Amino acid sequence: MTAPTTATDVNQPSLEHAPKAGRRMSWPVLLLVIAGALALVSIVRLVTGANGITNVSQMSTALQLAVPIGLAGLGGLWAERAGVVNIGLEGMMILGTWFGAWAGFQWGPWTGVLVGIIGGCLGGLLHAIVTVTFNVNHIVSGVAINILALGATRYLAPLAFEGHQGGSAKQSPAVDSLGHFTVPGLSDGLSDLNDKGWFFVSDIAGLLGGLVTDVSWLTLIAVALIPATWWILWRTAFGLRLRSCGENPIAAESLGVNVYKYKYLAVIISGGLAGLGGVFLSIVANPFYLEGQTSGRGYIGLAAMIFGNWMPGGLAIGAGLFGYTDSLNLRGGSANVHALLLLGALLLVIGAIWLAVRKKYVHAVITLIIGALVWAWYATTNEVPNQVVSATPYVITLVVLALSAQRLRMPKADGMPYRKGQGK
Repeated sequence: MTAPTTATDVNQPSLEHAPKAGRRMSWPVLLLVIAGALALVSIVRLVTGANGITNVSQMSTALQLAVPIGLAGLGGLWAERAGVVNIGLEGMMILGTWFGAWAGFQWGPWTGVLVGIIGGCLGGLLHAIVTVTFNVNHIVSGVAINILALGATRYLAPLAFEGHQGGSAKQSPAVDSLGHFTVPGLSDGLSDLNDKGWFFVSDIAGLLGGLVTDVSWLTLIAVALIPATWWILWRTAFGLRLRSCGENPIAAESLGVNVYKYKYLAVIISGGLAGLGGVFLSIVANPFYLEGQTSGRGYIGLAAMIFGNWMPGGLAIGAGLFGYTDSLNLRGGSANVHALLLLGALLLVIGAIWLAVRKKYVHAVITLIIGALVWAWYATTNEVPNQVVSATPYVITLVVLALSAQRLRMPKADGMPYRKGQGK
């Protein structure tokens, strides 16, 4: 008979008590897949002549658009790893945009960053009180917070911004810049290499060039939060206890974990990260608050988290994908999206072959037919309507989630009601 687990076991930063995860892709295989995807993009660029899909400016814009999505997704990851579904990310981002700009134009941008994070934390605290203490349905609470945040900022904006230079009922005065940096020498060298138009090499140069050209300091902080989150949640005792609340809170409580405390902390941190994403929108992406500027990024961040299988690395890839497709709206959208139709057709054909190898013939035939239709769309047109360009990020969100649904594994107790004392 196996000896019972003691209360001290849960305090050790070991993965022995964590549930076994599904089969994961190793790093060499993951890097090979990424290299293959970049090679395919490079082929499409050479065939279509759409050099904009991998140039430095495109990648720099994609990074800027990926950051708020990634921060929202990171906030969702913290909450859901503790067992709380956070649909309220959009509202917490809205609070971050308003509080960040409100404090930023008066006391400076870094004060705005701090106050914006606090604004998001307030939304997280409210969500924690409603869901953890009063056990209200998590979806209902999240939607209510989104509506409340939108209504509150719409009411407060005229009071706070009207009468100030550049301010109005829907827009704040301008906020000073946090500053940007460019790696000297490396940025110019990668840009020159990208301009050569060489197969694969120039595309890699465009990708790396976007990471070292005109980058905000807040972007650097946001990128650093991804490995920091992984280390805290998967390599510390605190993270193990927090994740145990999302997997089996009753067992965690029986081992001495204060489940309520960890759920509260996780959801407040979640709100702070979403608020930071909102700050990025109102101080970095635009130097002012503007009503409606989140544009559903909180929901896309949640989709990025699901695509990433509730893991920081996968979330970063998902945020990058959605940020890239969103950037097509700003730079050569119609021509670039038209070129991506060819990429989509090639990916669908490859997917059909893969399904056929796995003897899923019906799925393979359906995928091949869809690929043929996408190819026909590409071959018979020279550009796509602007409406398609605008809808591309959301279409990609739905397609990616549909294709990745079979491998997803959410925390077992995510969204489940829990009452203190159930583990005693």
